[in-house]
Amino acid sequence: MTDSSARRLYAAALVGVFIYVVLDAIAQSLPPHYSPISQAESDLAVGPFGYIMTVNFLNRGLLSFAFLAAFASSAKKLGPSASGFRTGIALLAVWSVGAVLLAVFPTDVPATPATLHGLIHLVVAVFAFLGGAFGALAVSLRMRKVAALRRIRSQALTVACISVFLCILDLLERSISKALANDYGGLIERLFLGSVLLWIAIMSGYFVTREEAPATPAVAEPRIV
Repeated sequence: MTDSSARRLYAAALVGVFIYVVLDAIAQSLPPHYSPISQAESDLAVGPFGYIMTVNFLNRGLLSFAFLAAFASSAKKLGPSASGFRTGIALLAVWSVGAVLLAVFPTDVPATPATLHGLIHLVVAVFAFLGGAFGALAVSLRMRKVAALRRIRSQALTVACISVFLCILDLLERSISKALANDYGGLIERLFLGSVLLWIAIMSGYFVTREEAPATPAVAEPRIV
């Protein structure tokens, strides 16, 4: 992949993040007006306007895949140390695939009977969330080995650590603290999702604006007279 193609994919990821925020706000403002504080974002995909959130799940998957394709290409050009990004890339791929599957298998909203597609949605969400949080962390930690990424490492690592904290908090409140989940589960989940998307935006923005190192000019061989 050429540098210009990678830049276009990074730019597409940035546009996707913006679209995600807009569509999420639109879905949240429409009936049946699920609570953003207490109810999961996935609930927005259930109801008369649920197709908006379904489209947004697909958008999240596509923007994540765009970022991954561009980053995998960039990593090959950052030196041998960049090979250590493979674990982070694999985990972020789980996050990306998960977003697409969440669009296919809608969740079960509270006070409705449990369904198979709702169970699948829950399991996929757990793996996708873990992949997003720990994938961002794995990539951020590896940046210390790559000189070209050290300038962005502190920002990326800070956001990744916040993402891991919010991911663990979200999974804990889902499993062992029903009272907390009913009060703040939706807010915690949205903060987590926002942190992963922010991480992708920070990384994409860096590569979009990053100046490539100029090529070393060829040295002419001396002519023997």
